[in-house]
Amino acid sequence: MLYFSKIKILVIYVIVFILSYFALTNFLNSQFKISNKKVNLGLDLQGGSYLLLEVDSTPIIKEKIQNKFFLLKKYFQKKNIKIKNLKVLDNSIFFETDDLNRDSFIADFTNQNENSINNYFPNYKSFEFDHLVENNKIIISYSKYGLIEIKKITLDQALEIVRRRINETGTNEPNITKNGNDRILVELPGLDDPSRIKKLLGKTANLTFRFVSDDNKEFGTEILSFADGDQTANVSKRIILTGENLTDASAGMDRQSNETVVNFSLDRIGGKKFAKATTNGIGKKLAIILDNKIISAPVIRDSIKGGKGQISGNFDFQSATDLALLLRSGALPAPLSIIEERTVGPDLGKDSINSGKISLIIGFLLVIVFMTYKYKFFGIIANLALFINLLLLIGILTLFESTLTLPGIAGIILTVGMAVDANVLVFERIKEEIKVEKNLLLAFDIGYKKAQTTVLDANITTLIAAIILFMFGSGPVKGFALTLGIGIVSTLFSVYFFARHLISFYVFKNKDKILLN
Repeated sequence: MLYFSKIKILVIYVIVFILSYFALTNFLNSQFKISNKKVNLGLDLQGGSYLLLEVDSTPIIKEKIQNKFFLLKKYFQKKNIKIKNLKVLDNSIFFETDDLNRDSFIADFTNQNENSINNYFPNYKSFEFDHLVENNKIIISYSKYGLIEIKKITLDQALEIVRRRINETGTNEPNITKNGNDRILVELPGLDDPSRIKKLLGKTANLTFRFVSDDNKEFGTEILSFADGDQTANVSKRIILTGENLTDASAGMDRQSNETVVNFSLDRIGGKKFAKATTNGIGKKLAIILDNKIISAPVIRDSIKGGKGQISGNFDFQSATDLALLLRSGALPAPLSIIEERTVGPDLGKDSINSGKISLIIGFLLVIVFMTYKYKFFGIIANLALFINLLLLIGILTLFESTLTLPGIAGIILTVGMAVDANVLVFERIKEEIKVEKNLLLAFDIGYKKAQTTVLDANITTLIAAIILFMFGSGPVKGFALTLGIGIVSTLFSVYFFARHLISFYVFKNKDKILLN
């Protein structure tokens, strides 16, 4: 245990040097840095805004049930199955049939044969749907598994869109994570006024292009209001184009009218659809609709080819920029609502940092005094290892550009105590071995070996708890678990590699002296 090869010594000090450098880059001027990595301060330390968003997947479930309704209707026609009263009721598909068709349908619905509905329409999977039979009445609805899958997919898509929108605004180091099964946590350090972010997140950004028309024969029409609320228009329900076909959007100026507009580009399929629609619709008004509000409805004067166009609507430059951002990032799959909002001032964050510093310094100094008094020179080595331990911890946080929160500082302070605890266990075990073993080298070696099991058990159980807290916790709990977990790893390294090497070096040089009382 006391012997170290040259390679092991080299590896130990290379790790210590590299991580110590990364730790110190947080305090160095840019001219001395070879990396821009740093520890980011959390919302509670530098101030900013906190938003908790809830994703409402109810419209998605309704939309999917409606789609299944049309597929099922088509399936009945294809298979010549006689049914009546086919309708959607409370997110379920309801219909009636006779005994023969009922048994045939249920067998087809639940089995996986080549002619079953599951193979005819792959979206129908028996594990995603439940069916209820009451006499000849059949009700089909999403199973619990199916609902969980919809919510999970919707949350994942919403998280990605929220991340894109916030990143597009240039917000500094936002923290955007899942919170439970249907919520998204957004932390915006340094941002005192989140009004623009809230406005961007409050829009679904569902963009469609539809003709203004009074013809109600084929697709039907609906009355929609303009975004300014002053006018309405009768718009065809037939969708010419959606935002999914957009590849880019940006704010700009129209040279002829000198108005602020949003220029957009379409993919190949969208470009063809747009060219065909504008060719056939010359003289008609094309409504550009965002979240069921008409932004503008210009008259088509000529065919628009090349997959490029522009949206006008009495924009100022900020509103045009925001609209372009929304279109670039894509539409949210479901509506978002802000259920919790907090703003932390920078002064409170500074107070938290100062309190954390004072707590850490006081705790560190008390530990140094105690260890030096109790174990003399070996206490000094333990104190040096403790200092290196802190550098390693901060270095790892810096390397991964982790976010440090106030609970994270508490985790660092707890690490100081646990690091000392490991050294105390080792030293006390060595003192017991010295009493029965005359050979000091052997006593130190056996002391380290016998203390190892206790130290590892204590730290590994705490590490497991930290991992569980990190996996299932959120916000402040994760910050505490992160620093505690990293602190345990750095503690074991500093005690059993760095400090043990220094002690072994000293013991070999002074093996004829009484080293530990």
